[in-house]
Amino acid sequence: MWDRLKPNSWIFGLTRQPGFCHDSILRNSSPNEPWEVASQPVGGLNTRGSQKCRPWFCPSSISATLTDPASKLVTGEFKTTSLNFHGTKERIKKMFYKIELSVSSYDTAWVAMVPSPDCPETPCFPECTKWILENQLGDGSWSLPHRHPLLVKDALSSTLACILALKRWGIGEEQINKGLRFIELNSASVTDNEQYKPIGFDIIFPGMIEYAKDLDLNLPLKPTDINSMLHRRALELTSWEGSDFQAQSTPALKLGLVGSALLNGAVYCSLGTRSRTSGGGKNLEGRRAYLAYVSEGIGKLQDWEMTMKYQRKNGSLFNSPSTTAAAFIHIQDAECLHYIHSLLQKFGNAVPTIYPLDIYARLSMVDDLERLGIDRHFRKEIKVVLDETYRFWLQGEEDIFFDNATCALAFRILRLNGYDVSLDALNQFSEDHFSNSLGGYLKDSGAALELYRALQLSYPDESLLEKQNSWTSYFLKQGLSNASLCGDRLRKNINREVHDALNFPDHADLQRLAIRRRIKHYATDDTRILKTSYRCSTIGNQDFLKLAVEDFNICQSIQREELKQIGRWVVERRLDKLKFARQKEAYCYFSAAATLFAPELSDARMSWAKNGVLTTVVDDFFDVGGSEEELVNLIQLIERWDVNGSADFCSEKVEIIYSAIHSTISEIGDKSFGWQGRDVKSHVIKIWLDLLKSMLTEAQWSSNKSVPTLDEYMATAHVSFALGPIVLPALYFVGPKLSEEVAGHPELLNLYKVMSTCGRLLNDWRSFKRESEEGKLNAVSLYMIHSGGALPEEEAIEHFKGLIDSQRRQLLQLVLQEKDSVIPRPCKDLFWNMIKILHMFYKKDDGFTSNEMMNVAKAIINEPISLDEL
Repeated sequence: MWDRLKPNSWIFGLTRQPGFCHDSILRNSSPNEPWEVASQPVGGLNTRGSQKCRPWFCPSSISATLTDPASKLVTGEFKTTSLNFHGTKERIKKMFYKIELSVSSYDTAWVAMVPSPDCPETPCFPECTKWILENQLGDGSWSLPHRHPLLVKDALSSTLACILALKRWGIGEEQINKGLRFIELNSASVTDNEQYKPIGFDIIFPGMIEYAKDLDLNLPLKPTDINSMLHRRALELTSWEGSDFQAQSTPALKLGLVGSALLNGAVYCSLGTRSRTSGGGKNLEGRRAYLAYVSEGIGKLQDWEMTMKYQRKNGSLFNSPSTTAAAFIHIQDAECLHYIHSLLQKFGNAVPTIYPLDIYARLSMVDDLERLGIDRHFRKEIKVVLDETYRFWLQGEEDIFFDNATCALAFRILRLNGYDVSLDALNQFSEDHFSNSLGGYLKDSGAALELYRALQLSYPDESLLEKQNSWTSYFLKQGLSNASLCGDRLRKNINREVHDALNFPDHADLQRLAIRRRIKHYATDDTRILKTSYRCSTIGNQDFLKLAVEDFNICQSIQREELKQIGRWVVERRLDKLKFARQKEAYCYFSAAATLFAPELSDARMSWAKNGVLTTVVDDFFDVGGSEEELVNLIQLIERWDVNGSADFCSEKVEIIYSAIHSTISEIGDKSFGWQGRDVKSHVIKIWLDLLKSMLTEAQWSSNKSVPTLDEYMATAHVSFALGPIVLPALYFVGPKLSEEVAGHPELLNLYKVMSTCGRLLNDWRSFKRESEEGKLNAVSLYMIHSGGALPEEEAIEHFKGLIDSQRRQLLQLVLQEKDSVIPRPCKDLFWNMIKILHMFYKKDDGFTSNEMMNVAKAIINEPISLDEL
């Protein structure tokens, strides 16, 4: 882990003025406002260093206690002060203004080698040579400080480039000698297959050896090693199959390498210059882009006319200072020189290894904040980023569309946040295209992973992209099984990240579980590897992890108290006396806490959980626990609502159930005033009556041995699945005010119907065999019966799996699309949350009876996360 960097501008700040203010910090939150920790601000980022080592990211400790309206929170060994919580938030907010990139000594060296157009015997950028003279590390190398032990080849490449720059201009003899000593001491790493190779190392390093020879510079390398490298370089330059250049599996496995937004498009060719190749598994276009990207290692042998086809609008080649500098050295292109000048005007006397990186870096930041569960603390800042990204998307910005990973990441985040983006943008990244691109040439698993994630958000009318989903899935599974995942980043848990993406698709992954996994696997030492290594302040940030852990434990502490309240409520309402009923309060509360986890959503969680418990009791009552007389009696009592005495109850069971439903609905009605300014009790009563009457219909079908048509069954069964009382009342407690008109709007009713239909089909698919053995009818058995009995079971099941997929995608579209929608997004999210819960519960079998699910619930509610153990 790298916590500190050397001085003299090791970090660049990419500043901007986005035009937004910091959020206010609320000491007392209202039901309609986000719950936040009140405090005084602390110091911000230290971005200007002295001659002493300074923090890479400004650290803050986790200590003391935090008090909130619910309780005094103590999470394990953590005691969190509101001061630290707020301070961490403020430091993160500043990152939206400025992205910090590490200096690349390698790229700075190539810029330093650029001769003056007016006087070729003098450097065009003497400030870069000065930077090299002043920033040699103590061991004689030029590289990122505190480098990974398997990145010695990277350090050797950067060091040799700096030596060549100094030798080129006849300065820095002392520094050159120290650098040569470093190369001598580490020369064994040049041919060590355990060491990771930066992109193009087998071409660039031997190319620099030849350049050293031209400068009469003797390198302390064995002749056999030099010959071996030159031979390998010759093979690279003459092999057009591209099969010899692959990420080395052994070092990749040890480093945990994975691709993600490889070069943010820097090594992807222009859409206008891409060409396809036929047959033989060739990757001619990807190889051309690769050879153009590593042009500095080819030098005079390079086809510079071909290389310049990859020039960007900003004048650069692949957004790479080193490639662009090499191009100017050989062909004196004015736009290349303009790009380099613009970098030095922005950054001073040295350059990063890739620029611009703004779009990818900010999207990665938003993605991390969302996946760590702390995005709600930065809503205004994130909105600015997304609006800007969407504007770039509509303009066809090349830094988005020239790169598989950035395009897929932008699509996923924009669509998830309600922006109108078409999946057609990902059509260009078909399997054929990917295999014939630089990403395919370099086996970029990160790009494939981003594409796979983006494709999970497809709508019903986008099913043609199923082929893309299949090949990305296969690509990742193969990489996982044979340890060949590779790309541009160092990450300890890359295999787990790919594993989780494949085994926990978004529609079957509860947000709180995903957040816990993300926290556990989050890498704060996320050095990226291109032609050289670099770091970015918004990628693998310690403050992100710290805030996520604090926030997780704060929410969890509140949830533990709420679960105790649910337990006491079950006893107080005598629900534990109903022996026929399943006692599922832990499950019901878990389903609420796993999706509605923000502290301010306590009323929504309690409504969700209590109604979940009651629907389970009622389901068992109508199924096995009550007579028809009791069932009718319960419905009549709810219709009358106010009951005066026990004489109205035909049994104690009816009395207990009625009293529990009555008190819960009354409580919801009372609390709704604080959120909605009106009593919603009558609406909740209607929701319950709809459920009870649908259950009575099914009970009568069973009693009378009736066989309804599939349409008749689904018209009743989607209501009897009992999601109405759980989801619909909770809508009133998530923030937005809902008028009676909106609460009964066809859009909301359609959301409810699609959600309930999908859930009912999931249940009937998973419980088909069990219910068939019990003599019960469900959608699958009715479909087979009404098909004449000739339909094979497997075919019927496949039919319903297709229906479930279609309903799920339809619901996703209803939730995400904002055009012409009158239902607020926080309300629509509840319907999608429920589908995620159901897909997880029914992933293997009837998840509601799974012991594994109980273990998951315990982890979410009862097991705090320790930052020291990560």
